[in-house]
Formats: sequence, C-alpha cells, structure tokens
Amino acid sequence: MSQKALRLGTRRSKLAMAQSGQVADAVSQVTGRPVELVEITTYGDTSREHLAQIGGTGVFVTALRDALTRGDVDFAVHSLKDLPTTQPQELALAAVPLREDPRDVIVARDALKFTDLPRGARIGTGSPRRAAQLNAYARSHGLDIETVSIRGNVDTRIGFVRDGELDAVVLAAAGLNRLGRIDEVTDFLSVDTVLPAPGQGALAIECSADDADLIAALGELDDPFTRVAVTAERSLLAALEAGCSAPVGALADLLADGQIVNEMRLRAVVGTPDGTRTVQLSTTGPVPETHDGAMALGRELATEMLAQGAAGLMGEQAR
Repeated sequence: MSQKALRLGTRRSKLAMAQSGQVADAVSQVTGRPVELVEITTYGDTSREHLAQIGGTGVFVTALRDALTRGDVDFAVHSLKDLPTTQPQELALAAVPLREDPRDVIVARDALKFTDLPRGARIGTGSPRRAAQLNAYARSHGLDIETVSIRGNVDTRIGFVRDGELDAVVLAAAGLNRLGRIDEVTDFLSVDTVLPAPGQGALAIECSADDADLIAALGELDDPFTRVAVTAERSLLAALEAGCSAPVGALADLLADGQIVNEMRLRAVVGTPDGTRTVQLSTTGPVPETHDGAMALGRELATEMLAQGAAGLMGEQAR
C-alpha cells in the first residue's frame, strides 16, 4: 500500500472522535499509512427529537455510509449498536475490534449506587431499553424511581446530575472508558440487572466492499469472538424486527473452561418501558464457528421470545 493518508469518516462528537482516534492509531500500525479523521455530521447529531421518535435506526450511520459510497472517505467507524441490522451489499463490515465493557453504568449525585438512590429518584436515560429494565428491577425490589427521557452527549447528561436536575443518569461504560472518564461512574449495573443493547461496547469498521486490500488490512483489527457474539445479538434484534431504539437488551457471553472458550450464552430481554411486563430468556450452546451459525442462534432465541409475546411488548418502539 502507498503512503497516501487513509481517510477515516467519523461523527463529530467527543466520544466518536475519541474512539475513531484509537482506531486510526491501530490502522496506522497495521498499514504503515497515516490516517486522517474526516468529521461528518449525522441526522442523529443535529435532531433534537428523542431517538424513539425519529426511529433510531441508522440516524447516526447514514451520513457516514453515504460518504463511503461517494468515495469521500476510505473507511468509517461506528458504534456497532447504532448500525442497522441489514448490511448494504456495497459496504463491508471489515472489522469488529475487541469489545469494551458492555455494561451500563450510573452516574449519580453524592456518589450513590443505584440501590441507594432515595425514594422517587429521577433517573435520566434516552433509552426505552434501559428504562424498561430499570423500572422492572425497581418494581421487583421495592424501589421507587422515575425514569426521565433525556438526550445529549456525555457532558450534557452528566450535567443534569451536577446541576441537581436529576438524581442520576445511565450511560454506557464503554463510552466513558474511551473518553477517560470512567472514574465518574458511581455504580456499574450488572448485566443480571440491565442487559446492554445488542452490540454495546463494540465498534464497527466499514469500508467499500470492492476494496479487497483495505478489507484485508482492516481485518487485522478484527476480534473473532467479539464478532460472533455481536452477530448473534444483532441477529436476535433483526428477528424481533426491532430497531436500535427498541426496548431490547441482549448479550452473548463466551464461557470458558480454564483457558478454552467452549460455549456461548445468549441472553435477551424485551419489556414495556414502564417495566410492568418483560420477556427474558437465554440459551447456551457451543460457540458458533460460522457467521450463519451465530445468526441461527440469535434467530432461535428470538423465535422463543416471540412465542412468549415479545412483539406485543415492543409496540410502537419496534417500528
């Protein structure tokens, strides 16, 4: 490959720039070429509507994909949970690097943990998935909380707590880790309490499906275990016909016997945003050895969830 700089398309937010910068460094190492960041504004960045209202699916992705298709950039970095579950033929998902911590976290006033929040505590989140699971947990454990719908970047969200407007906000551990702000977390939410969004904590590196050399180079950053896990999670999401703003949580864990990873457990939950009704199931089996195997695992669990009434719980959120 020549020494001409590779152009990496990224959203403009601090978080997007931080994670794209980390990928740029890694791509420079494997290709020996400089990488320059090309900032692109997406609809999700400029709209002030809540994600559930604008549909969620693709709002942070479409402008980046358009830039790739036009040839304005050579590759793009996305938060994988923002990607629609259907992959365009003209683009290749060249790499899914090693996943960051997939958990959700609380940033609360007075360094409080979730279970120590006062009665009537106001917790901010823009995610129906988080609201559904927090409300369900609170209901089953005798806690009294109110989930408040919010939007904005990390600074804005944490600002609601610092200003006393909210008692706590829910964020992704991965984002705070990448921003170097993990010390602001007051509580890590166990995945037994809140399952993350499908693909949460993982990044997606996309490029033109015609650029075999670049696909091969970016492929050096791919983590096979992360890819198989997120493939199963996203297959479940697709089979539920739910967009990335729907109240669906899913996580595929790789289970090891000593040093050998030999099984994968896929857990998923769908719930009404008020937490009154949920469908939560899991399945465990051998680690899928192929893309199709991972897809099948997700579809099978989704079928079981639909049989238990999952579609009715998603309602309008799934459209």
